[in-house]
Amino acid sequence: YRFTNESNLGGHSFGNLFISALAEITGSFEEAVAESGRVLGVRGRVLPATLHNVRLVADVELPNQPGSVRVEGESAIPEMPGRVRRVWLEPNSPFAFPPAVRAILAADLIVIGPGSLYTSILPNLLVPDLLEAVRASRALKAFVINIATQPGETLKYTVLDHVRVLEEHIGSGLADVIVYNNFHELPLPNLSDWVKLESESRGYPLYGANLVDSQHPWRHDAEKLAQTLIDLLLERTGPLVE
Repeated sequence: YRFTNESNLGGHSFGNLFISALAEITGSFEEAVAESGRVLGVRGRVLPATLHNVRLVADVELPNQPGSVRVEGESAIPEMPGRVRRVWLEPNSPFAFPPAVRAILAADLIVIGPGSLYTSILPNLLVPDLLEAVRASRALKAFVINIATQPGETLKYTVLDHVRVLEEHIGSGLADVIVYNNFHELPLPNLSDWVKLESESRGYPLYGANLVDSQHPWRHDAEKLAQTLIDLLLERTGPLVE
């Protein structure tokens, strides 16, 4: 959940504020993330990409203005009325959180996305050690494309636009399969549109399915997406043995 601009918390996500509050209470970002998982009853573990204090920075092209402007902060970037060209971290080479690296290397399945392309997905992959771990892992790596475009980040983006942005930032060949939604029959909120596959899309490992949540069609249906990912994993590995 992200607060609207009408409030004093405009642009900030509830999750980030919640973890920030827990960090003040516990005195540790690492412990705050762990505590948030306990408070919310999260199954599994939530691990930060890095414990270093980093800033997300973007170059944004504004309409009718030459060049680009520098914008700092996850909440500020989508508020700019322009097109994001690239994002990076400052400092630009933070060390990864070792337990996160170990979890990635031990995983059977790595799911990249869904989420805000520039302000949620890419920042994690811009941590060099973490990206190296993803590349080194033998897990099936699935890049899950968002159902709908996001104002301030991906307006008018197609499936392959998302892939190209990922490749421009971290190089090609990260994902074994690109999972996208191919059902577009429900109305979407204003300023959003379906993220669709171009007619010319050869050369990419693509898998399309109906992944829409019928009550909130701009979101993935969690059960549909989970089943699709499990099917793809079993197709590659065969039944998992506990």
